[in-house]
Formats: sequence, structure tokens, C-alpha cells
Amino acid sequence: MTSLSDLPIRDDLRGRTPYGAPQKSVPVALNVNENTHPVPEDVAADIVARVAVAITGVNRYPDREFTELREAFARYLGHGLDASWIWAANGSNEVLQHILQAFGGPGRSLLGFAPTYSMYPLLASGTGTSWIAGARDADYELTPETAAAEIRRADPDIVILCSPNNPTGTPLSLDTIEAAYDAARGIVVVDEAYAEFMPDGEPSALTLLEGRPRLLVSRTMSKAFAFAGARVGYLAADPAVVDALRLVRLPYHLSALTQAAALGALAHSDEMLAMVGEIRLQRDRLVTELARLGYAPHRSGSNFVLFGGVDDPHAVFEALLERGILIRDVGIPNHLRVTAGTEPETTAFLEALAALGRPSGSAAPVNSQS
Repeated sequence: MTSLSDLPIRDDLRGRTPYGAPQKSVPVALNVNENTHPVPEDVAADIVARVAVAITGVNRYPDREFTELREAFARYLGHGLDASWIWAANGSNEVLQHILQAFGGPGRSLLGFAPTYSMYPLLASGTGTSWIAGARDADYELTPETAAAEIRRADPDIVILCSPNNPTGTPLSLDTIEAAYDAARGIVVVDEAYAEFMPDGEPSALTLLEGRPRLLVSRTMSKAFAFAGARVGYLAADPAVVDALRLVRLPYHLSALTQAAALGALAHSDEMLAMVGEIRLQRDRLVTELARLGYAPHRSGSNFVLFGGVDDPHAVFEALLERGILIRDVGIPNHLRVTAGTEPETTAFLEALAALGRPSGSAAPVNSQS
């Protein structure tokens, strides 16, 4: 049988492994930061109706410029944006891939601040872009001074800032984004995949777009919109950036069905986002209860919590899996990550974790009920 090593793949891809979070059928899946609340029935019915209309015209190519969808995204984001400032693709990963195809490539580099989203180096590799892992401050924070110093040291062509950061959940201040932009000579991408889970009134990097043509703000419908299976990501940036991304996209890359489904979800954005408040409550509950159980949860502005103080992450992961609960081992020593689920899912996780006993470095025992 032919193996991968027998094929004439690119040398820089040899020995690499594809992105792959565990996919298992379990009662409580809290491992990939999905929104565990389903799409409301009335919203689902409207989306189905829109897709049904679109299906009657699939003998024709879709709107290549997805104009109506870009207009809808601009209305949703606000900040005085119009369709000319909007781009979209099949998930935010494809948006980021377009950015790297347009502004990265052989002889160019991408700087991120590790630990961060594991797809960034994979996307860099796939486009022939060099990946540079910059350093963070203590507790995975990123100050303006550290960001600027790392950028000046590495002099990358593209900087990517995950805000809040995955897998740590760390929020990023606008001061840090401004400092990064001022220090960079090239493109600066702010990946706001989890922006809707930040506290109400917390400013977005969207407020910094005016007058900064090298600043790009990426978003997704996967998380807050409970649309992970639909694969819709988008960004806001200077119209010249959007023109650059047109040069590398595949023809008609957003299907008519995808456009129809996304428009249906955006038409009900208030209802789709109504669950965000409940998810924030469960996230904050996780932080409180994990600390009470003797672990060390990190500050989070996302829909998940990274927690330290885990004696043997693999053993804890497997023990929870045996109880029907799937979380994520992200490869950070003595840490695990858990998504904030529904109230019953969060309770199931906390009770199962408590049943495993307290970590060795913690203090007195606690009641295992959450």
C-alpha cells in the first residue's frame, strides 16, 4: 500500500499532521468551543425556507460578490461600515487562508503569540509562509510593550492577534492592538472569533479600523451564532484589502445555499445571540467552581476556560471521557480546556471532575456538588 511518504508532496509538508480535534459521540461534548445551544426552531424554519428558495436556482452560479450577505454583515457589525469593507468565506479559517495567500507566501512570515490557535501555523505552512511564535507575558497576557518588542524583533510581514486568545481565553486590550499596529510594517489581523462573549460594552478592534488600512478584523458565525456546521466566516477591513482578497479566492467560493443560510441567521441576530448571556454565566461559573475544586482557571473573555493545576492532563481527560464527557487537552503542561456548555452540561462536567478528587497541589477538600 502506498504511504504518504511515498508521494511527491512538498518537502515542507513531510512529517506534519493535519488539524484534528477528537470527534467522538459522547453525551457531553465540551472540547471544540462550539455553541452547545441549538438554533431556535423559528430561526431554523426561516433558514430552511430561504435555502429552499435558493435550491431552485442552483443550476446557476451564485452571486460571486455575495453582495446581499456583505451588506447584512455590515449592518450587523455597525461602526459605520458598508459592504465595501466586508469579506466572507467558508469559515474564518478560509478567511485567514485568503489573507495569507494574498499577503504571505514563500519568503514572507507570520507572527503569532504562543500559545495561540493551532491553525495559524498550519495555515502558514499551507501557503508557504514562515511561522514565528512570539512570547507572551505571565499568565498568557499580552501587554503593548511585549507585543511591540516581539514585532520589532521578528519584523514579520503579517501579525495575527487572537482576541480573546484561543486556547487561553485571554482578552486583548485595544492598547495592545494599537501598539502592535504601530510596530508592524505589514498586515495586522485581529481574530475576534469569540468577540461576542466579551463583557457588554467591551470595545472591539472594529473601532480602530478608520485610518488603519493594514488592520483586518476577522469574525465567525460558528461560535455566538451557533453556526459551526454552516461554515461562515467574515472580516472587516479597508476596501483595498477586500480587493486584494478577491485576487486569491476561488470562483464563486460561497455557495448560494451558504449565502441563504447566513442571511437567515443574520436576519434573526438578536434571537441567535440571546443565548450568549447564558453561556457567559456558565463560563463564569466554570471559573468559580474550578478554583473551588483546587484548579487554577485563567481569565477568559471567550466561551471556554483554560485551567491549570492538573497533575496528569491525559489521565484526567481519559477519566472524564469514560464518564461521557469530552474536553480538550491542548498540549499545555498541567492544563486542560473546557467549553462552557448548557447548565446541565456544565454541571455534569463539574460533578465528574469533582468525583476524580482534588489535584495534589490544592488545599483542603471541598464538597463535590456544583
